[in-house]
Amino acid sequence: MKKAIILTICLLITTSYLTAQSTEKLDLFFKLSDYFLKRHVYNGLVNYRYSTENSGEIELLHKTIGEVDLTNASALEKKAFWVNAYNLLVIYQITKSYPLARPLDKDGFFDKTSYSVAGEQLNLNELETRMLTTFDDPRFHFVLACGAMSCPKLYNLAFKPENVDKLMDERTKLALNDENFTRVNQSGSLVELSKIFEWYQKDFEKNGQSIVGFINTYRENKIPSGSQLSYYEYDWTLNER
Repeated sequence: MKKAIILTICLLITTSYLTAQSTEKLDLFFKLSDYFLKRHVYNGLVNYRYSTENSGEIELLHKTIGEVDLTNASALEKKAFWVNAYNLLVIYQITKSYPLARPLDKDGFFDKTSYSVAGEQLNLNELETRMLTTFDDPRFHFVLACGAMSCPKLYNLAFKPENVDKLMDERTKLALNDENFTRVNQSGSLVELSKIFEWYQKDFEKNGQSIVGFINTYRENKIPSGSQLSYYEYDWTLNER
């Protein structure tokens, strides 16, 4: 009986210790991400040259992304972690291959190069799919920056559990009201949308919703129903400052 009690106590102590370690590593990741993005991102663009010259910062983040343990993480912690991890791994890969004119100039940038992400081996496409399937939230498309000029603008602060949903709303609204991202003529009859809406059409049309219906949830000047939709060509030029 005593042995059973002692074993139970030891198990509880070990579990508490490991949980504390996991929490500390995740908190460290958010702090490092915040510090890095403040220093390297301005108005949605990345100073890749500076990041390359100070590569120790992104190398540390790359290492931390692999070491984070999400076993006991909350849904909001996971959501915030994955957004930051994706954006930082894009910067990491560009930094490793710099100079680049476009991320696509690196073979397999999104689908062949794998990274350790919270103990799993994932490429960028797999990481994005993990977010979308876990949370079924199309707002992810407006907070993930793929390293190109036509991507949504990269935020210069880390997403954190306490602000991730608020920021996802804000960044989605920013993109869908940006005339360079969602292009609507004066009468509203002609609308040019990002290829994101064509590539991920099903994500925006769930539960009987239309693409225009999704956009109008966030737009100040609503797009009239029946507007003619088209998709402008994606500019894969590097989003470099």
